[in-house]
Amino acid sequence: MKPLWRLNKYLYKYKLYLFLGIVFTFISNIFVIIPAQLVRIAIDYVVESFSYYQVFEEGGLVKELSRSFFLKYILIFGLLILGMALMRGLFLFLIRQTIIAMSRLIEYDIKNEIFRHYQSLPLSFFRQNSTGDLMARITEDVSKVRMYLGPALMYGINLVILFPMVIGYMLTVNVPLTLYSLLPLPVLSLSIYVVNNMINERSEKIQRSLSGLSTFVQEAFSGIRVIKSFVREEDSARKFENASEDYKEKSISLTRVQSLFFPLILALIGLSTIITVYVGGIQVIEGAIGYGVIAEFILYVNMLTWPVTSLGWVTSIVQRAAASQARINEFMDQKNDILSSENLCLDIKGDIEVENLSFVYPDSGIKALDKVSFKISAGQSLAIIGTTGSGKSTVANLLMRMYDATEGKLLIDGHDIRAFDIANLREQIGYVPQDVFLFSDTITNNIGFGLGKELDRESIEQAAKDADVYQNIIEFPNGFDTRLGERGITLSGGQKQRVSIARAVAKSPRILLLDDCLSAVDTKTENAILNALEKIMKGRTSIIISHRVSSAKLADQIIVLDDGRVVEKGNHEELMQAKGTYAELYEKQTQQAGEVE
Repeated sequence: MKPLWRLNKYLYKYKLYLFLGIVFTFISNIFVIIPAQLVRIAIDYVVESFSYYQVFEEGGLVKELSRSFFLKYILIFGLLILGMALMRGLFLFLIRQTIIAMSRLIEYDIKNEIFRHYQSLPLSFFRQNSTGDLMARITEDVSKVRMYLGPALMYGINLVILFPMVIGYMLTVNVPLTLYSLLPLPVLSLSIYVVNNMINERSEKIQRSLSGLSTFVQEAFSGIRVIKSFVREEDSARKFENASEDYKEKSISLTRVQSLFFPLILALIGLSTIITVYVGGIQVIEGAIGYGVIAEFILYVNMLTWPVTSLGWVTSIVQRAAASQARINEFMDQKNDILSSENLCLDIKGDIEVENLSFVYPDSGIKALDKVSFKISAGQSLAIIGTTGSGKSTVANLLMRMYDATEGKLLIDGHDIRAFDIANLREQIGYVPQDVFLFSDTITNNIGFGLGKELDRESIEQAAKDADVYQNIIEFPNGFDTRLGERGITLSGGQKQRVSIARAVAKSPRILLLDDCLSAVDTKTENAILNALEKIMKGRTSIIISHRVSSAKLADQIIVLDDGRVVEKGNHEELMQAKGTYAELYEKQTQQAGEVE
């Protein structure tokens, strides 16, 4: 239960719902006990009245009067029992409107809290954990916790209230009959607990099997082009059939166990009823009790059956909720080590100074940067060139404060980057990532993503023109209102990258950070974008990260990275004259471009 203690703050928050739920449960159980007493009184009244009724002469006035009184009282008893049932139904409705409603409100709060916490965690957290696992904890695990806060809590409270009330009253009526009638109930609870655990175990296996099946289908449909290209349709269908067979066997195994559930309950309830009738019958013969007591006790046994049955079910829910809450707590305990030391909120100019910057990725231990140094004045541009794995994108991640450097200094306008308020810093940087991500939304909303709620159509269209994607957009039937598919699948690779550039430009950033964003465009489109960017870059500090040297021509200065170290520095002409790594890359790429043409 220890992991579930954290939920007490939510129970305190919605204490009024919980208090009313307890009160309504208590009242509803009163309307359960009273009808059983009325049944006992009614049966005893019928038995006694019938014995007196037979004494009177057939067809006599007294017999007719007694018959009318008899029917009148029976009608009153029936109406009272019906009224009690209606009142119980009302309070059961109110219980669900309080406790179950409370569980839904808490579920809403937990999901929001987890999502906010996810977004506050650093990039390293998302590198170390799979998306599927993150989603499972905010959906399936929260759902299991809700079952504890809703149905389990509701039935648990009912059990705690109903048991003392019913058993206490039964003991005041007849102690031996109470003990005999309750004998099978502990066996029932234990049996249900065992069966429930078997059901849960098989259900989890089915869930994992279904998850694997869904993942296989998703991959098959996503990679259908590859499957068809390599003529692997039959092989794919066979693998799906094997996965389906596994799911079928697990489902049938669950069905076999579930088939024990209700027969087991009915058998043990029947046993309790038989014991009650047998022991009660002996006591009736001996004259110790009336007929009505047997009927009353049968009703009490049936009242206690579901709470006792639910005990095993509730215990199982609590165990599963504790396991799920432990998984949630594991992520909620993760701390964000990317914090601001001074919370500086300044309008930055764009001076960037990097001194002996080194960085080791915490999850892999790979040293991505080794004593890198460079300086950019406000309004100037820098190109960072290097092959794959040279550390280019790491520089971008450090400038965006997705990570903090292991060693060295990174200063913006003379202030340590750690001193800035993180949100304020990122708002003033226009970042175009290497892995372009567009949302399933309109093109307007994708380009205006960094502008918040106030979307300026004019600035969005200008950003599209600057990124050389305006003409492509207006050719779509719905223009800027065209909705993009998942991850922007509606657009080509080059169009996606240009829309991503437009998104960065639209927010008018002081620092423009382009992380290999022209890799999916051809030379002609690249030149067009670079020409447009030349205007945008004026007055802004710009960093162009690329493995293609053609992107570096616009920059005032260039650094070449190799294995995390700066191997060359200078402008295009100086580096070409040096005939080093840069010149070698330039000649190779120019030659390859000529061969392609």
